Formats: sequence, C-alpha cells, structure tokens
Amino acid sequence: MKIFARTSSRPKSSKPRKKRWRGWRWLFAFILLAIPLAIVVAVLSFYAVWAQTFDLKRLGTMPERNTVFDVDGKIYSRLAGANRLKVPLNQVSPYFIKALLAREDTRFYEHGGIDWRGVARALYRDITSGSAKEGASSITQQMARNSLPLGGRTFSRKLLEAMVALRIERELSKDQILELYVNRIYFGSGCYGVETASQTYFGKNASKIDLSESALLAGLIRSPNRFSPLKNPDGARVQRDAVLNRLQQLKKITSNEALQAKREKINSQRRRLTLIQENYAMDAVQRDLNLLLTTDQIDNGGLFIYTTLDPVVQKAATDAVEKQLSKIERQSGFKHPLKSQYRAPADGEDNAMPYLQGALVAIDNASGGIRALVGGRDYGQSKFNRALAPANRQIGSSFKPFVYTLAFTHGLLPGAAVSDGPIQPGEIQGAGNWSPGNSDGRYVGIKPVSYGLIQSRNTMSVRVGEFAGLDDTQKIAMTLGLGNEIPRGAAIYIGSFETDLKDLTSAYTVFPNAGVRKQSYIIERIDDPEHHPIYRAAHVTLPVLDPGATWMTTQLMEGVMTKGTAASARSLGFKLPAAGKTGTTNDFKDAWFVGFTTSMTCGVWVGFDQPTTIIPHGYGSALALPIWTQVMKKASERYPAEPFRAPVVTQRATVCSISNAIATSGCVAAGAAYEVDLPVDKIPRGVCRVHGGDPTLLGRRVEQIQEQAKEVPRGIFRSFKRFFGGGK
Repeated sequence: MKIFARTSSRPKSSKPRKKRWRGWRWLFAFILLAIPLAIVVAVLSFYAVWAQTFDLKRLGTMPERNTVFDVDGKIYSRLAGANRLKVPLNQVSPYFIKALLAREDTRFYEHGGIDWRGVARALYRDITSGSAKEGASSITQQMARNSLPLGGRTFSRKLLEAMVALRIERELSKDQILELYVNRIYFGSGCYGVETASQTYFGKNASKIDLSESALLAGLIRSPNRFSPLKNPDGARVQRDAVLNRLQQLKKITSNEALQAKREKINSQRRRLTLIQENYAMDAVQRDLNLLLTTDQIDNGGLFIYTTLDPVVQKAATDAVEKQLSKIERQSGFKHPLKSQYRAPADGEDNAMPYLQGALVAIDNASGGIRALVGGRDYGQSKFNRALAPANRQIGSSFKPFVYTLAFTHGLLPGAAVSDGPIQPGEIQGAGNWSPGNSDGRYVGIKPVSYGLIQSRNTMSVRVGEFAGLDDTQKIAMTLGLGNEIPRGAAIYIGSFETDLKDLTSAYTVFPNAGVRKQSYIIERIDDPEHHPIYRAAHVTLPVLDPGATWMTTQLMEGVMTKGTAASARSLGFKLPAAGKTGTTNDFKDAWFVGFTTSMTCGVWVGFDQPTTIIPHGYGSALALPIWTQVMKKASERYPAEPFRAPVVTQRATVCSISNAIATSGCVAAGAAYEVDLPVDKIPRGVCRVHGGDPTLLGRRVEQIQEQAKEVPRGIFRSFKRFFGGGK
C-alpha cells in the first residue's frame, strides 16, 4: 500500500512545478522582449525630442547671391554670397522634377519622410553584396542632413536625420520641401541650386531646360564635382543616360524620348551667369558694402542692394571713355603703347596699365547719388579703380573755382582789375621766389577777375587766392572733402595737391546747389533676405560756401563753356545750359574736366597710371571735355538741363573795377565803371574814392543807407538815456 501510495502521489506534486516553470518561462520571455522594445522606444523618443530642438526656419536659409538694383529698381547685377539664385518651384522645368525624383526618391509623394520600402531594398542589397553600396535617404532626409547641424556620418546621425525628416513632413508640404531642395542642391563647379546650374551649364533659366539637360543635372547630384560636364563630359554623359534609363523604366518617358535625349551633345563650355556684371561701378558698390555691413552679412548673401546707378548713363560713360581714348591714341603726337597692343602678363593681373586710361563720375545734384562710375578702360585687365581713392592725382586748375568763390565771399567782384603779369619774387607772402607762369607762356596785363577764371590764368588766380586767404583756402578744401592733409602753401591756389575724381566731382555739386555740398553715395538702401531694411542712405548735406558767391562763380563757369577754355564744347555739339572748368597739370600729365547742369555734375580724368606727358599741349579741353559732352548729352534725356537761376536776390549795380566800390561819374569818365548783376549782399557798401566825381543813383542810395546805419547806434543810446532817466 505504501508503494502504491508513493507511486500515486508523484503526479500530484509534479503538476504545480511544471505550471510554475511555464509561468516563469513566459515572464522571462516577456522581459527579454520588453527590455529591447523599451530601449528602442526610449531611444526613438530621445531622438524625437532631440529633433524638436532644431529650428526648421533654417531650411529656407541658404546663402545666395546678393541682388543689386539700379536707380529704377530693376536688377542691375549680383555679387558676393554663394553662387546661388533661388527660384520658386513653378519656375523649374517639369523635366527636371521628373528626373530628380527618378534619381533620388521615386516614392517622394507617397512616403511620410522615410521610404521604408527603399530602406528595406537598400538593406537587402547591402547585405547580399557584403558592402554598403546603396543608400536609402529620401529627399526629405537629405534636406534635413544638408540644412541642419545633425552631426557626422554616424548611426546616431542617421536616427536623428530620420526623426527630423518625419517632423519636416508634418510641418511642410511636399512641394515646399521639393522647392527648398532644388534650390539647395550643389551641382559642382561652384553652382548651388538648379537655377544657377542651368545658367552656368546651359546658358538658360531652369524653366527652359529640356529632358536631356534635366537628366544631366539630376545625374550630378550624387557626385557633382566628379561628374561636372565642365571637367568630365564623358562621366556626365554616363550619369545622364542612367537617369534617362530610370525614367524610361518608370514609364515617365518613352523609349523614343530617351533615345533622342541621349543623342544630344554634352557642351562643356561654361556660360557666364546673366546679370553678373564685373565693372568699376560694381567695385564701388562692393567697397561701400564692406564699410556698411559685416563680412558675415555679405557672405551669407540674399541681400537686396538698391543703388543709385543709372544703366543708361553708365553705358554712355563706358562707351564715351573708350571712344575718346582710342581717338587720342590715333593722334600723330601720341607716342605711348596702345591698348589694342597690350598683352596681359603670364603671372596674372597687372594693375598699372601701360596704356592711356580714363575715369568718370556722374552725380545727381538733387540727392548726391552716383549715376555712373567708370574707373578705367578694361576691368578684366585691371581692377584698379581710377575714380576712387587711393587713385589720387593733382587736380590743377579744376580747383580754381573754389578759390574765386572764397574771394567773392570776402568782397572781391568779377569785374575787379587784376594783373596777369609775372609774379614778382616776394609778392606772394610766404612763397619766397615762387613764380608760376601761365600754361601758354604769355602775360596779358591788367584784366578783370572773370578773365582769370574763364581763361584759367595762373598768375591772376594766385593773386585772387591771396585775396581769398591761404588759411581759408586750405580749410575750404578740407571741408569740401578733397583731403584731410591739404598742404599749406600758395601752390594750392592753382590745384597743386592731390585728390580723387569722385571727391572732386562731389565737391563741384556746391555750385548747382547754392553752396551746399551733397555727400556722394552709391547705395541707397539695403534690405535683408526677408526684405527688411537694414541700411538707408543718410543723404548728408553740408553748407560749405556762400550761396551768392557760388552763383557768381557759376556765371563765370558758364563763360568757360562759351568763350573760355571749354568753348570747344559747342563745336562738339553740346549746346545745353552748363558750366564747368578744365584742369591740366604740369607737363600735361593729367587732363580734367568737371562740369554741371542744373541736374547733374560730371567729372572726367584722363592720364596714365604712371604719370607722364599724354601728348604735347594735351589740355583738359582737348582730352577730357569730349567725354564729358558725350555723357552729358545722353544724360540730359533723363536729367534735363535747365537755365541756371540765381538762388538769392540780385540787383544791377555799376561798380568801379579799380576800387571795387560803387562807381561814380569819375569812374565812368575814366572807363573803370562796369555794370553787373550781383547778389544784394555782395553789392559794395562804399562809393569809389579813387576817381572822384558824383556818386551814381545807386551810390547816393548806398551813402544814405550808411548814414542811416551810423544813426542807429546813436538813436539806441539816446533811448537808453531816456529810459534810465537821463537827459535828451
């Protein structure tokens, strides 16, 4: 019985143990599955949270060319920034969109950011081949990787990339993602974005490229530098054909379309990007940009730079400079190298050109905006900008109008008699035996002050300068912006100091602007990539010279163009109201002409980079003036030249040329009287005491005014005495 009892009891005790073992086994299995799953969930959650920390606005932030606009708000050029031109998706050829999707992401419009089918396919092929030969990143993943700082090429980065891609798909539409992608892709040869690549490789906009060109661009994406058609046309052809085969396989094109596209020739010649101008005007824009913004702001690109440049005037200026200088080179007295014979050195650019150069600056009088700027004949051969500092040269007689204006401010009158004779040793205070002569070597005796400026007489101008005063002349030169270290010496009366063409032309704006200098500038406004203004021109104005005195000088400079050193302007076909002054330096090394209408001021310089005589008797009127007349005639079509009008009240007066006072009958009898329209505040306050005789009507009136002026203090004194209880 015991045996049976023991035997029967065993099954009862084994059943619970088996059940307990099964329970532990299931628990153990659950733990083995749950822990990895929890780890996966935790890791994915971690990366999902990490993906939320990235600013998706950066997807649309991509460096591109800065766009430069002209004075009319039209695109003039592009500069700096990455070589990228962003375009909306609807301005990209449908052929390229098809080729891109066939090459990079066939199921782009079907997946949610990660193409799981593509991942599985790539994983299978990598395992079977034993190497990582095929990637599986969707376009969205590529966008995340190329736009955001996700890290290096690690598994961790791939996880983060996937999570960011899922987030991008939730926040942006498919078309928005595709538009950002086609503008960001690098296509080799320094080209970013499909628009830049299309223009560089094919010379056309991205909207115009055909099937073959679209397939070629799509074939560049995975290895743009290796398969660039400029460096490797055969490799580019192979990649293009692979894309065409894929399009045919997906039934996006027919076999005939694929065959025809494959037959198209790969042209490996680089095209010049449209609207990328490299000239001296753009050099001036870049210089100012460097002063106004930081390097990062410029290099990041996307800026909208609104300039004051007028393409019509700019083209006229460029053409006129080359036309006139070529003409000078053909003259019999020209003994220098010709531009047509110049060959650039093998070791690079040569800034100092051996052939004749010229420069021009045209400024709008109303604003100070630079409408045209030419700094030489060929920007490709020499980047040295001769219109701007440090291209400083002696300005010669072109400075004289400022000296005369100062003298008029101090009371000298246009008809006052001044000697044109040789300057005697010791005559000019502090100048010792300095005795400059006239350019023609002649002396014509006593002449009116006006003659000295109209005919550009050096000896007369030095004597007028003495009347203006050396200290005031030096100060006014600096105030006009002609330099910070103007030498203190009588030679400055005839322009024996250096400045650059832009500053000299800017200084001349005081004449059409009634003594007010308009600060010249070339950038009107700068907007950031979101079109928010980050800079606006200040439009600085500075009253520099007396309005009445500048008007008097302007009248004389009108005479320069009708009967003076620039009278040849009429024979050159320029008949509009204008005023100006020629300038020629010693040995005819520099030729200048600066002139203005009521609307525009324009300065021209002609000379060599290494100063030397241009031609014998190469005056500014012969060398620089023809350029000025051509440009100003063209400019007048947009900037009308009106007759000059006095900015102050004027009155007719009879003045004695000897005493510089109101003339008397004695002055008339001596032939010293002349009539002139003067600003009221410039009419002499005294009557001539040299020639005697009876005062004229104006003279008697002046004497009465002077007597009344003397009585005013006496009257005031008597009033004070009465006020304080004094006697009469």
